[in-house]
Amino acid sequence: MRVFVDGDAFPNLLKPILLRSIERLGLETLVVANKKISIGESRFVSYFIVEQGADEADHKIVEMAEAGDLVITADIPLADRLIAKNAHAIDHRGELYSVDNIKQYLAMRNLMESIRESGEMTRGPKPFSQKDAHEFANQLNKFLTKWLKN
Repeated sequence: MRVFVDGDAFPNLLKPILLRSIERLGLETLVVANKKISIGESRFVSYFIVEQGADEADHKIVEMAEAGDLVITADIPLADRLIAKNAHAIDHRGELYSVDNIKQYLAMRNLMESIRESGEMTRGPKPFSQKDAHEFANQLNKFLTKWLKN
């Protein structure tokens, strides 16, 4: 299993959490973004900078990810594409996307996008917090513990 990080919007609070797991478990990790992003220095981490443009990082992650890989992303359409490849996806707030829930998340995202496009003012996501970082750390640990047993 490799870990991919959708780096374009990866919260700074999560960088040390992820780096500790990478180092502790020796996880091959690829950070993909359209600009220079660093989660920290590690012999296990590689960085890929893609062309500027909407979804370029997403396309590269889908191209490179294989069944069983873990991708950390808040991008629901990207998570949907990855789950179709039998990869795993965790968002920045600790939600583990799965075959059982991804279509529901995608439908809600598309509904909200449609509402915004019609001119309705909607609230964006709540600010990222320490509690969110804690939820992410717990889900990552739970996922990796389960994966390591298999």
